[in-house]
Amino acid sequence: MKQIIIIGARGFGRECYELFKNKKGYKWHFKVKGFLDDKADALSGMEGYPPILGPVETYQIQKNDVFFCALGDPIQRKKYTEIILRNGGEFISCISDYALINFTAKLGKGVFVGAHSIISANVIVGDFSVIHPFCNFGHDAKVGKYGEIESYTALGGYSEIGEYVTIHPHSTVLPRIRVGDYSTVGSGSVVLKDVKERTTVFGVPAKVLDI
Repeated sequence: MKQIIIIGARGFGRECYELFKNKKGYKWHFKVKGFLDDKADALSGMEGYPPILGPVETYQIQKNDVFFCALGDPIQRKKYTEIILRNGGEFISCISDYALINFTAKLGKGVFVGAHSIISANVIVGDFSVIHPFCNFGHDAKVGKYGEIESYTALGGYSEIGEYVTIHPHSTVLPRIRVGDYSTVGSGSVVLKDVKERTTVFGVPAKVLDI
């Protein structure tokens, strides 16, 4: 039986625990062993959760351990997954049974896909990306590694989201539009034109913000 260890015991980590616990076949194949978090009291006053096993930096990987990183910030997600990978750890994905994923879609390792998201034909999602509930990805869309795609985001067909990109809720990226690496799309935006790397855009239509 695989022992799942969730990196991050804050809100997203607790959501992932619930998803793992309720997955079909969970009790026969997996058990959540606990969380890794540098805040030892992150679960103080909360009941029903497995323990915090300590910080990522000092955890000694055991036989049958597998990991999932439940950190919302793409840069922090990269930092802590790389620590585990350097130490020989293995990551699994956390995918809701209520997500609709086309058989031709390709999902990387360590990916999260929330309930009621639709991943259409020939979509590619890079390693360690997070797709929150109620997202809709049109055919042939691409999301680079360590993406953070928040709820109710729609990606048009052949759109391309770079690496380390955050798209906040209720945003739309039109077909064949590219959002460059390390960029941010503000909540409720409609992206009509390509977004350069390391740029923040917001609005309808989305425009560059100087922040």
